[in-house]
Amino acid sequence: MLLSKSCEYAIRAAVYVAYTSNLGKRAGIIEIAEAIGSPMHFTGKILQALSRKQVLSSAKGPNGGFYIDDRHSVFLIDIVRAIDGDELFTACVMGLKSCSDAGPCPLHDQIKPLKSQLLAEFSRKSLNEMVKEYEQNRYFLK
Repeated sequence: MLLSKSCEYAIRAAVYVAYTSNLGKRAGIIEIAEAIGSPMHFTGKILQALSRKQVLSSAKGPNGGFYIDDRHSVFLIDIVRAIDGDELFTACVMGLKSCSDAGPCPLHDQIKPLKSQLLAEFSRKSLNEMVKEYEQNRYFLK
């Protein structure tokens, strides 16, 4: 498992919110939780974190809910950083406190290119692309 469970749900929630935003709607917590197969309370915490980090927007009131104004400008890396930080790309795979090019752990040289590739892929993939793939393949998220 590369990403935390929170981050997995956050990606699924953001894709769902981007999809509903594309339809001109705002999605509520209950709707999102049901769509992604996540407990409502857990989903609420994830959505709050994404809103705080300005990945998603929210509005209160009868026409409120979560939405994304520009899903072209939100990338998977934004979600990963909002929930899990940069540790996936920077931390030692063995959990050592001191691991670098100058003082590598036994796996450093093998894992470093994989981390770089993962960072590049997450930086390239937008929510817009994720929504397009959803619409083409009609999979969803649970």
